[in-house]
Amino acid sequence: MQLIALETSSAPGAGFFIQNSVSENSRRAYESDLREFERGGGSSPASPETVAEHLAQNAGRLSVATLVRRLASLSKAHQARGLPNPTRSALVRATLRGIKRTYGCAQRQAKPLLRDELIQVLDATGDKPKDFRDRALLLLGFAAALRRSEVVGLNVEDVEQVRQGIVLHLLRSKSDQEARGQKIGIPFARGRWCPVAALEAWLAISGISDGPIFRPVDRHGRVHDGRLSGEAVGEIVRRRVRAAGLDPSGYSGHSLRAGLATSAAQVGVPTFKIRQQTRHASDAMLARYVRDGQLFADNAAGALL
Repeated sequence: MQLIALETSSAPGAGFFIQNSVSENSRRAYESDLREFERGGGSSPASPETVAEHLAQNAGRLSVATLVRRLASLSKAHQARGLPNPTRSALVRATLRGIKRTYGCAQRQAKPLLRDELIQVLDATGDKPKDFRDRALLLLGFAAALRRSEVVGLNVEDVEQVRQGIVLHLLRSKSDQEARGQKIGIPFARGRWCPVAALEAWLAISGISDGPIFRPVDRHGRVHDGRLSGEAVGEIVRRRVRAAGLDPSGYSGHSLRAGLATSAAQVGVPTFKIRQQTRHASDAMLARYVRDGQLFADNAAGALL
């Protein structure tokens, strides 16, 4: 089963635009889901009974979030080919509700790398080229609340020097799939660890003047061409957390973005200002970080005990 059936449209080039109606990461996830559905005995077009059975067979083995995404993949594949959509059937919906009630649907969240932990991590870095790179990556990722794809997608040309610090120009992101462009302001820091200074130091020592900012560095300190992968961001976060004497469990490439949002909520930054930095589409999307960051603010138990 293919996500997009190009033969369904006679318009020249339509298939290309259909393929690009979703992000590359989403498309890879959809296609992986469809392969797993076929591997489990599914076919196209799929019946509601086949889809419901697929859900039941994988309940408990896969997370509810993964099953929901798998339904979204099946739905898109059928819609793109003009086929009846089995995921909308009462049988499939009831099966999914039953799985949610049985196994719960709480998603595992990346552990936020909070400000104090970030400082501890930075204090444990050294003076090798990889240390300069990782400091700049951690500080920029935190200060700009960047997704891992946004971190590795940064080019030198995307950085604008201004009087107050720098402005990052994101040409495309998860919340801006149509590439309207987004700006993120990063001011000079008041503390000893400044993201602007860390970026300048990394560019100076690496000799990078254009193209990707964050690149592979080998064990001899040589900076290579190309850019880091998204997976490398998570590996860097965990490695640096471990080197600082902290437990790396639960940390990922998303921990920098989550850390900024949660840390800002802890010190009482207004929600709309946090959203301005994180670029969340709504307060609802930001709510879990604000809720976690304010668990102990005016805590009812604390006022009584």
